[in-house]
Amino acid sequence: MQLEVFRPKWLPEPAHGCVVLERDKVLIADGVARAAGVRVGMKRGGVLTLAPEIEIYERDAGREHAAQREVAVALMRFSPDVAVLDEAVVVVDIGASLRLFGGLLAVCRQAKAILEAIGLTARISAAPTGQGAWLLARNRNRRVLKVDSLERQLSVLPLQSVPEIRPFADWFTGLGCETIADVRRLPRAGLQRRCGEHLLDSLDRAFGTAPELFEWLALPPTFSARIEMPDRIEHAEAALFGAHRLIVQLCGWLCAKQLALTGATLLLEHERGRQAIEPTPIEIALGEPTWREDHLVRLVRERLGRIELTAPVIALRLDASNVQPAAPASDTLFPEPGGSAADHARLVELLVARLGEDNVLRPAPTADYRPEIANRWVPVRSTSESTRLPKALPRPTWLLEKPVRLLMRKHRPFYGSALRLVSPGERIESGWFDGELVTRDYFVAQGEDQSCFWIYRERMSSRDAEEEQRWFLHGLFG
Repeated sequence: MQLEVFRPKWLPEPAHGCVVLERDKVLIADGVARAAGVRVGMKRGGVLTLAPEIEIYERDAGREHAAQREVAVALMRFSPDVAVLDEAVVVVDIGASLRLFGGLLAVCRQAKAILEAIGLTARISAAPTGQGAWLLARNRNRRVLKVDSLERQLSVLPLQSVPEIRPFADWFTGLGCETIADVRRLPRAGLQRRCGEHLLDSLDRAFGTAPELFEWLALPPTFSARIEMPDRIEHAEAALFGAHRLIVQLCGWLCAKQLALTGATLLLEHERGRQAIEPTPIEIALGEPTWREDHLVRLVRERLGRIELTAPVIALRLDASNVQPAAPASDTLFPEPGGSAADHARLVELLVARLGEDNVLRPAPTADYRPEIANRWVPVRSTSESTRLPKALPRPTWLLEKPVRLLMRKHRPFYGSALRLVSPGERIESGWFDGELVTRDYFVAQGEDQSCFWIYRERMSSRDAEEEQRWFLHGLFG
């Protein structure tokens, strides 16, 4: 994979073009700059003469290497064998991962999506050898699966594609060599004496006639990544691009380590120095362990949308605070209808991020026979334990906050229509210990439209037996 590290996509395209300089000479020029006459190798003075308003950037090798490493970590979701090479190249061994991710084309599409999230573009090629894929990526996007096809594709490439050939390019040109095939036709003994063994070793590795030895990237035991913002961010929503860039790295780290995330902290950094302001933390708590990029991005988007910044953001830092071993994917032949438990947990996490923890509740019944006290709701993140009472008779899902007294018609309770009792009575007599005594007989009642209600009648003393019984509506069944 040949990375094209030129201009981050979060910056707007300049109207007058831009160039990158290295040692005061043009290294890269965009289309607008080339249309103005700027060429690679031109000095700064010539560039300013042709296009005075053009944007000029000095090449920063340190930032390029950091971006290259970010890409390598993010691509570890496909394989733990990732190597960072010279000339902005990242090599990934995906031979054992093709079936898992749906084939080579699917892997390439997902890799491009990862690069877009980071803000880079790339020329992606695939080959049976890493060196061969590198050479193909330097010239064009090619995907070769067989060694015979690889040999044909590599043979027609210009000899300048091989880094080990470039110091001897004039000598090879004098011999009439133009392609890699021309170089390979020369006597090996003479090439080794004239150019050294590294050139032949490089070609042998590319064509698959010699083993390849890469120094695979080693990951730290914990994840912590930071990114500087290209400009001061006044609104939290604008930090989503930088957060997404950190999340794709986190997902690559999790997959390589075979871990799942249960908690993370996103820090929004503000001013430093004398006017330093403490970073704004965003805690990301997950009910179910996950390593899915799309779910984490949605959670962060919702959390950023609910934050009001006290100061502009200049950098972001993401720390994986809690991880655990990842559970294998379910191999159930018939999936659960309506989604799995993990799908339900992701939905709850998204609602909490959007509405706030105090606005997403779960039932937590208490050990009390009185329905208005037993039916209790607490925040879904609450760790308080609940005690469920054994229930032999059905209870409604929707309990009214205050019972509604029902009309009586022909000695029968009435609510839109006459109600018919369809269940045996459930007697509740409790509350004597706290002065809130209730004595009720509960029934499931049904109306003419087959709607079901939970109603009760107050137990009457013998002296009140002559009065008409009072019925109340206390709950509704779905």
